Order: sequence, then C-alpha cells, then structure tokens
Amino acid sequence: MKNQEHILVIGAGLCGSLLALRMAQRGYKVTLMEKRPDLREEIVDSGRSINLAFSDRGMKGLRLAGLEDKVLPLCIPMKGRMIHSTDGQLFMSPYSGRSHEYINSISREDLNIMLLDECDNMPGITMHFNQKCTGVDLETGKASFEDYKTHITTQYTADVVMGADGVGSALRKSMLDHRKFLFSYGQDFLTHGYKELSFPPAADGGFLVEKNALHIWPRGKDMMIALPNLDGSFTVTLFLSWEEGKDSFESLNTDAAIKDYFKREFPDALALMPNLLEEFAQNPTSPLGTIKCSPWHAYGKVLLLGDAAHGIVPFYGQGMNSAFEDIHVLDKYLDLHQGDWKAVFKAYQEERKEDTDAIADLAVDNFHEMKAHTARPIFQEKRKLEIAFETEFPKEYFSKYSLVTFREDLRYSEAMRRGRVQDKAILNLIHDGKFTASMTLHEKLDLVKQETRKMLHDDEVVEGLEEE
Repeated sequence: MKNQEHILVIGAGLCGSLLALRMAQRGYKVTLMEKRPDLREEIVDSGRSINLAFSDRGMKGLRLAGLEDKVLPLCIPMKGRMIHSTDGQLFMSPYSGRSHEYINSISREDLNIMLLDECDNMPGITMHFNQKCTGVDLETGKASFEDYKTHITTQYTADVVMGADGVGSALRKSMLDHRKFLFSYGQDFLTHGYKELSFPPAADGGFLVEKNALHIWPRGKDMMIALPNLDGSFTVTLFLSWEEGKDSFESLNTDAAIKDYFKREFPDALALMPNLLEEFAQNPTSPLGTIKCSPWHAYGKVLLLGDAAHGIVPFYGQGMNSAFEDIHVLDKYLDLHQGDWKAVFKAYQEERKEDTDAIADLAVDNFHEMKAHTARPIFQEKRKLEIAFETEFPKEYFSKYSLVTFREDLRYSEAMRRGRVQDKAILNLIHDGKFTASMTLHEKLDLVKQETRKMLHDDEVVEGLEEE
C-alpha cells in the first residue's frame, strides 16, 4: 500500500459504514459521505425495510472487522418459517435440520448505528452527513457533493472512490453517463410492491406470536411476512400487486376495502393490528426490483459495491448479507494485489458478478415459492423430507436454502446450481411416487443423490455441447 492512500466512500448505510471501517482498519485514510442526516441525531425516514434477516454470509463480513460479539445482542434468532393458513392453522417449517443453523432478525437502524459508532471510534475516518453526491469524475477520482442545508457544493479528490450508495447510486449514474467505455445497466421491477405495517408488543412487553420465527401468510398471488423486534413488536410487510387482480394497492383505496381484504386473507393477523388503517395510510408503498450492471469499476479509480452494484429483491434475506460478503471478497483481493487497484477491482468483479447475479435470480424464485408454494402439500412434504435428511445426516445433505444461507464457504452461483437441481430431483421423486413406505430414510437420501447426480451430469453434457 502506498503511504496513506485516501479512499472516499459514498454512502454511510450498512455496506458503506462497514466498508469504511474495514478500509481504515487496513490503514487507509477514509472519508465517508452520506446524503441523509446522521440517524443517531435525527429520525431518518428512509422508506426501506425496518428490519432484516441477518445470516452467515453477513456475519463473515462483520467478523472480518472484529464485530461478531457486538452484533449478537442486536439479533433475535428465527429458527424457521411459521406458515399461517387462512383458517388459522400453523405449520412450522424449520430453516435447517441442524440445530445451530438459523437466521436472525435485526433492526436496520440498530445495526447502522453500531457501525457508525465504530467508524467514529476509528482513527483515520472522517464522516460528513447531509451531503448529496452530484457527480464523480471517474478518471481523476474527484467527486462533488452538495450540502443539503447550506446548498454549498464541495469537491473531494481521492485515490479511490467506492460507491456503496444503494439502488439510487450517484456513482453508478456517473458511470452510466460516461461515454468512454461500454456500461450495461438494467433494472427489472416486480408487479408487486410492499408496505410496512406492525404488530405491537403484548401488554406485558412480550410477543403476540411466536418470537423465534419468520411468520409468513402465503396467499398465492400475494403474501405477508412478520419479523420480531427486540421490544416485543413485529415488523409486518405486505407484498401485494400494484394494480393487477382483484386485490391490489390500487384497489385497497378505502378503509372498508382494507378491512375487508385483511378479514378475508389474514384474519388472525388482523386481530393483532390495532393501528392497521393509520399505518396503511401513512406508510409508503415501495417498489421491488432487481438491478444488474457491468462493469462495477473504471480506471482503477472507482468501484461499486452492495446494492449500488447489484440491487436484489428481499425474498432470500440476502441483500445486506451479500453486501457484507462483497467486503469480505474485496478484502481477499486487496491482500493478493496490494497496491494495484485495477487488478484488485478486476479480480473482485470476475469472482463476484456471477454470484450476485445468482442470488438476484434466486431471490425472485423465492418470491414465487414463498407466496404460493410454501402452502402446497407437495412442497411441505419436500420440506419435511429435507429437514429429516439434515437432522439425521447433517454432513450428507444440505437443502437449497441451507446451501445459500448457511454455507458461507460456498459461492452463491454453486449453491444455486446444486440447489435448483436437488429441488427438482426431490419434487420429481415425490410426484412420481418413487419414495415407498418400506424405504429407510437413508435409502430415500441415496435415491435423491442418485437423481441429483444424473441431472447435474445431464446439465454438464448440455453445457459442453453449447460450448462446442
């Protein structure tokens, strides 16, 4: 590393604040810029999800920065999905048959505050809030920022500019506007949007429904989920079509229509939502989209990370986790190519792009699975079988969900490839009646492995033919 190189990080959200901290730990001088106010001093209405699912890949990034012990008190373990049917029946679908594997509900704000406090305590980091990035000169590393309060524009020059400024990234816009290299950019929105609602805590401060679960109300075309908070409340998110079908955000335009919809679809949840009508009116309806772009870097001067490079829908709970894993992967290449930013950025993107494309596609798949398939008998049978495999043979079998969520040693792209084929194999075997009552659990597992190997081999043959 050259003597005290200066890194400018745009965005002090979850990814940007962890990135700034890690770069400072590596000895760089860091300037961290954020367009919003300091959320430790003012209430910041970001319109984004209030709490998040935090799991192993995200922990890998925090562990790198030495924060594993500090984040755990902010977490509520969620052992599985609690599925609520329309008639009030409950079905608990564990995330894994291995008892030590679970995901965590964590407050976005609590985690961000913890990371900002760590940045404050780190020599070498300077933070500025209320600073909107108005553009970046990609070739020189010069960035302009307008102060929201004074409207004065200031320019900062750095050795490297890293954009962790989310789906509306100013750095990505500068790359898109730049005409000296080919920049590909696409965004793909779902026909559904989402709205945050809530369950309050119980009168005694406890939880009105099971604390250690992610609650889901799958209804085919739409769904609702609820994640626990430390104060006993739940953050509830309704995923609903913008305008298509009988029920949509457009059609739920009166108190009577809202009440009728919740009575029909979520009667058990409605009983726990005293503030439904107020929250429905006041809270924004937000879009759900996937962002893919390439390249993520230019001139050895600028780099995109997290949502700025690869925005995904939230249905695998991997948005924050993949952003934190970005930092872990970048850190590896900083060791391998220290001092050569072009080599670092190129190697980082070569590994990471394939994986973030994979988790983006998996997240859309999981949207359809959660809203429709989780309630179907064949999927519940598949899930029960997978949990039995993981419980009895924990080293031999990992479901697609486990491969993606708990196997931090496995790349997303490989988890997707193996997981999709395995899913198809089990569903085919169930559908074709190949599992008989006389078979032992291990015989069933052997059959799944055999079918999976055959299908993976067929895929490899097809890929080989395509390459010829």
